[in-house]
Amino acid sequence: MDRLHLMTVFVTVAEEEGFAGAARRLGMSPPAVTRAIAALEDHLGVKLFSRTTRFVRVSEAGQRYLDDARRVIAYADAADQAAQDANTEPRGAISVTAGVLFGRMHVMSGIIDYMQRYPAVEVSVVFVDRLVNLLEEGIDVAIRIGELPDSSYKALKVGSVRRVLCASPAYLAEHGVPETPDDLAMHKVILARGLNAAAEFKFMGNKRNHTIKVKPRLMVTDTASTIEAAENGLGITSLISYQVGSQLASGTLKVILEDYEIKPVPVHILHCEDRYPSAKVRTFIDLMAERLRASNLMG
Repeated sequence: MDRLHLMTVFVTVAEEEGFAGAARRLGMSPPAVTRAIAALEDHLGVKLFSRTTRFVRVSEAGQRYLDDARRVIAYADAADQAAQDANTEPRGAISVTAGVLFGRMHVMSGIIDYMQRYPAVEVSVVFVDRLVNLLEEGIDVAIRIGELPDSSYKALKVGSVRRVLCASPAYLAEHGVPETPDDLAMHKVILARGLNAAAEFKFMGNKRNHTIKVKPRLMVTDTASTIEAAENGLGITSLISYQVGSQLASGTLKVILEDYEIKPVPVHILHCEDRYPSAKVRTFIDLMAERLRASNLMG
């Protein structure tokens, strides 16, 4: 018994509301359609249709089965397409979004690599520091930092980042290293407004988060200027680990109060295609996942 074939016949009869219409649409004879429905009903042990001389209607049990049958057929079609795409050169247009700085530092190089590998794909890039609705704005793939709300998006975790407090070695040598968050009251603070609009830093203590109000000596709207000020010894600042990865690696900035850091924040690749994404989306996600997992996002 080819159950997928029987499901297809059943769905077609339900949509056509008749055996003759289903037979025409499927290129089958009406008796063959009738036999297929009878075989499916015998297998399930329920009546799928209510029949009169004038119409055919899906029964209550049939309606429940109809929804499931449609999903099964859709998954099977998608699986077939995915298998066919496996050896197909990705082509067509794809749109990608990420935050401005993260996109510039960690996504753009992957996009360049992807376009060099797959010359038949055109890419539209949207780097913005706001939450993008993929469906409403026609975006195929998003790289997003933060906890994810429940949604219909498919999500693949590729890493995590930390919120770190840091300062230059020269500043720490002159002013001392804070031992607890309360010590910040006696230090100069550089506030990155985009990350700390409320003029406060968050810490973990006694297994829960708490905040410390700060009075900044310097407030800066962009991350690059914040980093420059901190490197030049103007004070302590709070940034995300990927933003200062190179400075921490080179030693121009040092992390402080590590024992009080809040838990790391996840990084996901999101898309809203079906279980089996198209070749262009699948290959892009595979490439970006490999690159992001290999990078030192944690800092």
